[in-house]
Amino acid sequence: MPTITILDKPRSKRFRIEIDLDRWEKLADSLGFYRPEFLDTLGQSIRQSKERRVRKIKSLRELEH
Repeated sequence: MPTITILDKPRSKRFRIEIDLDRWEKLADSLGFYRPEFLDTLGQSIRQSKERRVRKIKSLRELEH
């Protein structure tokens, strides 16, 4: 499994994730980033972004229908 390091600062609302680049492809493959369905969705997202068909959200809960 790829090495993942999560750096967390006390009392902060931010954290940083570091991933070993030598093993990034294995992680990406296990997450499905190379699957055709994901790549099609990514392409559609990029097209919509270029057409300015996006909206800002503060939480993923705003995406619930």
